[in-house]
Amino acid sequence: MLQWNMERWNLLRWNMVRRIAFFLLTFGWQVPAQADTLPLAQLKLPPGFEIELFARVDNARQMALGKNTLFVGSRRAGKVYAIPLQGNRTPVVIAEGLNMPVGVAFRDGDLYVSAVSRVLRFANIEARLNTPPRPETVSAAWPTETHHGWKFIAFGPDGKLYVPVGAPCNICDAGVDRYATITRLDVDSGKLEVVARGVRNTVGFDWHPQSGELWFTDNGRDMMGDDVPPDELNRLAKPGQHFGYPHCHGRAIADPEFGRGRRCADFVPPVQELGAHVAALGMRFYTGKAFPAQYRNAVFIAEHGSWNRSSKVGYRVSVVRIEKDRAVSYEPFVSGWMHDEDAWGRPADVLVMPDGSLLISDDHAGAIYRVVYRGRS
Repeated sequence: MLQWNMERWNLLRWNMVRRIAFFLLTFGWQVPAQADTLPLAQLKLPPGFEIELFARVDNARQMALGKNTLFVGSRRAGKVYAIPLQGNRTPVVIAEGLNMPVGVAFRDGDLYVSAVSRVLRFANIEARLNTPPRPETVSAAWPTETHHGWKFIAFGPDGKLYVPVGAPCNICDAGVDRYATITRLDVDSGKLEVVARGVRNTVGFDWHPQSGELWFTDNGRDMMGDDVPPDELNRLAKPGQHFGYPHCHGRAIADPEFGRGRRCADFVPPVQELGAHVAALGMRFYTGKAFPAQYRNAVFIAEHGSWNRSSKVGYRVSVVRIEKDRAVSYEPFVSGWMHDEDAWGRPADVLVMPDGSLLISDDHAGAIYRVVYRGRS
């Protein structure tokens, strides 16, 4: 009996430690690295590539490009930043005090910002950076829960604003059309519809440059072990598809609680299984021409890094090469933000610039990096 009690106590203590670590990393109770002392020389890239500091931005998350401005959201900072692309790139705070304004999207001169249950619009923003307008609420149609409530947003080729709704839990069956979905909003009429179901928590998506199909990352559930389930890179071939959560994970891993009586074959499998617990966030297709040919239309993914694995994984930018609708490789592209289990940076988003360079946001180090290719293509 004594041995059983000790084993139970050790398990409870370990679960408590993991939960504390989750909240520390989730809500930002961490000491960020100083941007002026970032050890960029530790970062490893393929031959011919170089990385440099582009700007210093506290808690930088999703990025969106205007005509002359880079817009950056945040989570724990509650701020939205504007960085002029000409000059010294000093960030200007254009909004603050918002509820996890992770997502930013630019369209027809206006900036759209996610704030958990709301999407806000800052009209004609680039002409008003020094005196930002009060935002108007475009829609408040989403749940108010903050667990997986922060939202990456983007306009699709159809002109609709795509807004995900994460599961309000680690694992639960919270409702088919309310949570664990990707929605799209007609910002003119306010009409909202669900386009994907069974998506636990996507914090990054983009559209294939040739097919126009929506591809997205998805974070796998916790508390099933170090190596299961995988994070995912998914493809939406048609509206209404179901990607498995909470019943199945990866290609064929039935959930121990919610998988009974459900066949994983009934759900859409991922195009690529990513590392378990790597926390795959922002992703973009590489549409530039500055990188070598093998990177054209490849998917770059910011892997934010694990919080509850016995040894840390992620903390890197990976690349998945695509042939038609198949993934043919998955490998690191930029690594080195972690050394001996100590992470000084956490990639959160990637963005392809008009000159073909790649920006990477880092919400832990408070920085945005720029990757350029200076080798021979």
